[in-house]
Amino acid sequence: MRMRRARVCGSFQNGIGGARLGSGGSWEPWGAQCPLCILSDPLPCPHPPSFSGQVEGRLGPSTVVLDHTGGFEGLLLVDDDLLGVSEGKVFVHLLVLTRLIPGKWVYEVLISSQGLMQIGWCTINCRFNQEEGVGDTHNSYAYDGNRVRKWNVTTTNYGKAWAAGDIVSCLIDLDDGTLSFCLNGVSLGTAFENLSRGLGMAYFPAISLSFKESVAFNFGSRPLRYPFGKKSGLHGSYRPLQDPPRADLVRAQKLLGCFQAVLSVELDSVEGRLVEKNSSEWQLQGQPTVLLTLAHIFHRFAPLLRKVYLVEAVLMSFLRGVMEAGTPVQAQSVVRQVLDLLWLFMEDHEVQDCLKHLMMSLLRLYRFSPIVPDLGLQIHYLRLTIAILRHEKSRKFLLSNVLFDVLRSVVFFYIKSPLRVEEAGLQELIPTTWWPHRSSREVGPRRWDETAEERVRRRAYERGCQRLKKRIEVVEELQVQILKLLLNNKDDNGGEASRYIFLTKFRKFLQENASGRGNMPMLCPPEYMVCFLHRLISALRHYWDEYKASNPRASFSEEAYIPPQVFYNGKVDYFDLQRLGGLLSHLRKTLKDDLASKANILIDPLELQAATMDDLDEDEEPAPAGGLVLGCPSIIRAGVSHRATSLSTQARSFSPSRFLCCRGEPVALTLPFPHFLVEGSHWNEGLLLGRPPEEPEQPLTENSLLEVLDGAVMMYNLSVHQQLGKMVGVSDDVNEYAMALRDTEDKLRRCPKRRKDILAELTKSQKVFSEKLDHLSRRLAWVHATVYSQEKMLDIYWLLRVCLRTIEHGDRTGSLFAFMPEFYLSVAINSYSALKNYFGPVHSMEELPGYEETLTRLAAILAKHFADTRIVGTDIRDSLMQALASYVCYPHSLRAVERIPEEQRVAMVRSLLAPYEQRPWAQTNWILVRLWRGCGFGYRYTRLPHLLKTKPEDANLPSLQKPCPSTLLQQHMADLLREGPDVAPSFLNSVLNQLNWAFSEFIGMIQEIQQAAERLERNFVDSRQLKVCATCFDLSVSLLRVLEMTITLVPEIFLDWSRPTSEMLLRRLAQLLNQVLNRVTAERNLFDRVVTLRLPGLESVDHYPILVAVTGILVRLLVHGPRATSVLLADPCFQLRSICYLLGQSEPPAPGTALPAPDRKRFSLQSYTDYISLEELAQVEQMLAHLTSASAQAAAASLPTSEEDLCPICYAHPISAVFQPCGHKSCKACINQHLMNNKDCFFCKATIVSVEDWDKAAGASTTSSAA
Repeated sequence: MRMRRARVCGSFQNGIGGARLGSGGSWEPWGAQCPLCILSDPLPCPHPPSFSGQVEGRLGPSTVVLDHTGGFEGLLLVDDDLLGVSEGKVFVHLLVLTRLIPGKWVYEVLISSQGLMQIGWCTINCRFNQEEGVGDTHNSYAYDGNRVRKWNVTTTNYGKAWAAGDIVSCLIDLDDGTLSFCLNGVSLGTAFENLSRGLGMAYFPAISLSFKESVAFNFGSRPLRYPFGKKSGLHGSYRPLQDPPRADLVRAQKLLGCFQAVLSVELDSVEGRLVEKNSSEWQLQGQPTVLLTLAHIFHRFAPLLRKVYLVEAVLMSFLRGVMEAGTPVQAQSVVRQVLDLLWLFMEDHEVQDCLKHLMMSLLRLYRFSPIVPDLGLQIHYLRLTIAILRHEKSRKFLLSNVLFDVLRSVVFFYIKSPLRVEEAGLQELIPTTWWPHRSSREVGPRRWDETAEERVRRRAYERGCQRLKKRIEVVEELQVQILKLLLNNKDDNGGEASRYIFLTKFRKFLQENASGRGNMPMLCPPEYMVCFLHRLISALRHYWDEYKASNPRASFSEEAYIPPQVFYNGKVDYFDLQRLGGLLSHLRKTLKDDLASKANILIDPLELQAATMDDLDEDEEPAPAGGLVLGCPSIIRAGVSHRATSLSTQARSFSPSRFLCCRGEPVALTLPFPHFLVEGSHWNEGLLLGRPPEEPEQPLTENSLLEVLDGAVMMYNLSVHQQLGKMVGVSDDVNEYAMALRDTEDKLRRCPKRRKDILAELTKSQKVFSEKLDHLSRRLAWVHATVYSQEKMLDIYWLLRVCLRTIEHGDRTGSLFAFMPEFYLSVAINSYSALKNYFGPVHSMEELPGYEETLTRLAAILAKHFADTRIVGTDIRDSLMQALASYVCYPHSLRAVERIPEEQRVAMVRSLLAPYEQRPWAQTNWILVRLWRGCGFGYRYTRLPHLLKTKPEDANLPSLQKPCPSTLLQQHMADLLREGPDVAPSFLNSVLNQLNWAFSEFIGMIQEIQQAAERLERNFVDSRQLKVCATCFDLSVSLLRVLEMTITLVPEIFLDWSRPTSEMLLRRLAQLLNQVLNRVTAERNLFDRVVTLRLPGLESVDHYPILVAVTGILVRLLVHGPRATSVLLADPCFQLRSICYLLGQSEPPAPGTALPAPDRKRFSLQSYTDYISLEELAQVEQMLAHLTSASAQAAAASLPTSEEDLCPICYAHPISAVFQPCGHKSCKACINQHLMNNKDCFFCKATIVSVEDWDKAAGASTTSSAA
């Protein structure tokens, strides 16, 4: 029933007109006059408005707004009320269309982002540009809380640092010529004095913002959060720039009093008198007197409740009082009654405006309230929000029109982190501070040796952290209750359930943040997204398990995943997000037959053609306002019958009946067949159409919850993971300051007592570091409680397991796996990384339920899909490769790889041994190196020997893990290299090619670096060039290690010359090894000089890593007999001096004499006894003696060769082969190497048909091999 407004007047009976609510809360007689007539009388205004809104001291319109037409149109975003601004592109400035002459004035700035901004005042003559803003010119004054400074041409320290959620009050006293600022109501002191005043000097509020910053202004259109009236403690009374609506305010307060009076009494129909009653027990009984009274009140009250100021000053104050006065249950009952009456007695557009202003006011109150120790303010506003959202009609309206469209409702799920811990009361909550004496990343969750005093401090600190966590959990539980209300799908009054409205808006929210086409300042901040995700997961799992309780055949939330048909049946719009197999339109064309056979989904060729034309015209269509991407109806046709037939009527298809438009409203499409053929009537009832045979028939849960889960996974991929990594910075700061404090304390202990000046400076530094650590440790406690708690870790772990199950089920569909969005694989990789790197130092991963099983399942996914041909995106393939490379660096995860089925392990190694050409090979090579590290010659180090004295790096980096070789995977590699005749040659040929390229690039770059360093004029070497140079060196070392592993595991590949490619591979290897040795071992040469420079960026470039790798190969080769020795000595580049260099000798020792002691100034493997075993050194000595003897014998037996008989390609070996049919000649080694990569003649480019042996003396040739 809706009561229409009516003008009612006349005498009242039965007593309600005989009493009124007095100022003290007691009932007082109204008098003889009718109360309705009192309401009808005009109220005198104590402050009548002046003409054209002008008041003394102020010039301009009565409504104060921003001047957004000052030349920065298109560079910033201004809210509809012209009071909020977000900077989008450059450094911009804004003025206000109101000038001030005499008087005391104040306005407030609500800081939405804590970046670079300058807030203050300026005159009309100030000119700003992209370099100079407010405070950079004469007669402009600004406060910058980001840099904690004040600005007026010059700058000095002033005030405190601000944070997002703070309120800055800007005060100007034009009577005394002073200007000051307040932060959250606390004065920061006078900033400027002796302001210029007089003729033509009028001041305007002004602000300058840098990139992506946003603020909101309050000039008086809403009640000031911190009014500075006569009771404020400041000298005099400051007025807002915009006068409050005093007359309306008085009228609204009186009407509210009448409304409260009605709610506080009940008409006793028997005795005919008013009876006091608790407002929470009041019910609308339908008595004519009460209805007429309320109708008369709302006839005058409704227009006032459409004004922002009155809603915040009157209605919000009333509701806050209701929440404070009674228990939560009683308060919610009163709020429900109030909202019922608003919807009953007000027009729809009036109550909608009122609710919109009410929720915006609540949002500002919650967001910009200071953090207090018990979080009481936040709890209070959240309880009021819950009370409002419990009202079904209000909840649906707010969901449809306000929560996601007008304001960022995710703010309600955010708990802001206090920048100033003392103001948040953390000093009282955590009186004792503590910090680890070692980096938590180095030792993990284990306890190191600590003294009794440290143990007492740590336990006291942990108790304080638990107290803080319990208080935060109260806020989090209220936030979860809000989401449970929004996800409710059992509303009492029918219509579209709240959950479906939420899903529509939620999908639009994801689209805005995922498309990349929206305005950057309007995207949801990542810190909000983190909190929103955790609350959403809690509410989602609650409803998931609730559904399981009533449907035994459904699944628990612990077993949740997204069925694979969701990705290809077109019921869920993934915007323009990339699929594993490429573009969706391409997949629909290429996999239409598989869709029909496996999923009973038919695609109309005509619609495919139309979609192709739409793709071609897509770039020509203008983007919608606000940067939104319009969702397109799917062209996939999902068959309803069990047997797919394009001619059958039952197999006709449908398009999804809901997609996103500009306003985010559901749009019903006309279906090409009767609606009863579609499963159900809700828009998401067809979500599971196209079920593959592998999937169970029974749904996991409600379809709407599946879409919420899909959105939660997408949210993590958008910005949550990056924010989790960003928040680790607080822990890193604690570790750095703790290290600095330890160093300072060590210096204090070593400092002589007579050096009092040094002791004083060290003591001062110690005090600074201790105070900073006290502050950071309390802030770290807040971060751990809100971001890295055990419960948050379990949420991310649950999300990881959801993604793993989704990928496993999608993989079973075969080719249809290509439809899965890329972000599922990304979230699986990143969530595991977050658990290990971000949560791991705080909580042990081993304690997670099913941790070992999850580790193995992730290993199986990485091993299978890093080379999956169904995945075509370069970025996701690189991510998979990097994840696998990191996975094999840690013992736990490497053992998980060894636990996957043997078939998958062999397939993974086979992919690693594929030729390096035409694919990214650096990460593949890195994986093979990690599998070998710990088994190679002198290859048991974690950090290079010459880097041990430098500052320790993050011990959690994959490259700094202790060696953990895998003999099982090495054996798989050996078996595969022996398996076929083409596997080993193609793999080793690509390794040798890449080694030749990497080392050649490295030598070329160090030549340029050396030339730049030798110039007399001042010069700088590009840091990027140094980085690339170091990378080429590292690649060369890793490729050498792979060759060492291959020779150790399968030496016959090089030494069994019955194989057609063994001789060629061995000669190429010998050639490269000699080239490397000659370049690196020459004294005072290019390499030696660059290493001596120790340039930043070339720290890894040193003799040791590359020479021990080469030595390992030589030792393994020469152990197996004379054939390798003869090939090595036959290479023209071989120099025995290079082998002597390894042991610190310039010349080989005489036969029968012992090696002399190494010179400390020269490189020698004997100097690295901590890294090279005595057995390995003995092998090097034997190798040197063997090569010395063999080289002497080879020199005596060698015969001179005519230049005409030398190979025209290498000029090192005699001609031994002729090409057919062109007849050109070369040595066998050169032509065999050439034919590995090219079938054309080296000289004339004719196609080589065969290669025949050629002997000049015999003058005969026989066919030896076919090209």
